[in-house]
Amino acid sequence: QVQLVESGGGLVQAGGSLRLSCSASGRAFRVNSMGWYRQAPGKQRELVATITSGGSTNVAESVKGRFTISMNNAKNTVYLQMNSLKPEDTAVYYCNLRSWTTGWIRNPDYWGQGTQVTVSS
Repeated sequence: QVQLVESGGGLVQAGGSLRLSCSASGRAFRVNSMGWYRQAPGKQRELVATITSGGSTNVAESVKGRFTISMNNAKNTVYLQMNSLKPEDTAVYYCNLRSWTTGWIRNPDYWGQGTQVTVSS
């Protein structure tokens, strides 16, 4: 099994910053991509940003220019730097890992437990 451990959520005022971290560990795997999704109350889970092991990123238009995703391949850790936060960024943020086994068989998607981000106006 693979475990994802997230940290860094919390309460912040509008305009403030937070940094989320997510580390993957457990059974050996090869990273395809890691990323962040979020789900606000009453809404569907949506992509925030993803990054491949090669460094290619995909960032939602709603956070472009404010959020930056990065990854430490050696530590299997992904970060999300969130600046200029808005109340509409309030959601539970989930870490995601897409990977293969060491034999190049696709693993199921792994998800973190979620971390709450609340932005007050």
